[in-house]
This record gives sequence, C-alpha cells and structure tokens, in this order.
Amino acid sequence: LAEDSGGPGGPGGPGLGALGGFRGGTEDKEWIPVTKLGHLVKVMKVKSLEVIYLFSLPTKESEIIDLFLGASLKDEVSKIMPGQKQTPAGQQTRFKAFVTIGDYNGHAGLVVQCS
Repeated sequence: LAEDSGGPGGPGGPGLGALGGFRGGTEDKEWIPVTKLGHLVKVMKVKSLEVIYLFSLPTKESEIIDLFLGASLKDEVSKIMPGQKQTPAGQQTRFKAFVTIGDYNGHAGLVVQCS
C-alpha cells in the first residue's frame, strides 16, 4: 500500500503538494494601473466615462469601468452559436457567445468571445 502523503498524485493532484489545489477564495487586491488612461483615472484626472467616450479612448483595463459604474452593471447573454471545424482527429466543436453589458443609463457594450 502506498501512503497518500500529498505528494505527486496525492489529494492535491500532481505536483500541488500540501496546497490542495487552487480553489481558495479570491483576494481583493488594490488596482495597479498599467495604461496611461488607467493612471489618469486612478488619480481622478478623468472624472467620467463620457470624457473617455468623447475622445474614443480604448479602455483596456476592466477596473476603469468598475470604478465608474461598479455595482450598477448588468449583463445578459444574447446568443450562443455553436460552430464546428474539421481536424485530422475529427470534428472540434466551438461556441461563440455574444454578451451585452450596460447600466441602463446610456452606457452599453458588446462582448464577443469564442471558446
């Protein structure tokens, strides 16, 4: 009988040791901006989304939207489309999802993602 001591193949899975996997709670860390727009938003030089939309600036950090809209955001899955492609091993099914997101106050967005 092999003793189950948490090594490779143990209760945490291969190579995880005593960690027991990555199913812990998410920590709420402070936002560290990466882009120039992110820095301007963090120091409150940009005070609203309307200024960002006025100059058509790309918002590459989700924390910018979270800072302005926060809990008022609602999302809805509009459509899920399955698609298939042929590979040498057979057919591979993929799904494309269309999600609309907004705050019901004039701010809206569309997200298209393929898995």
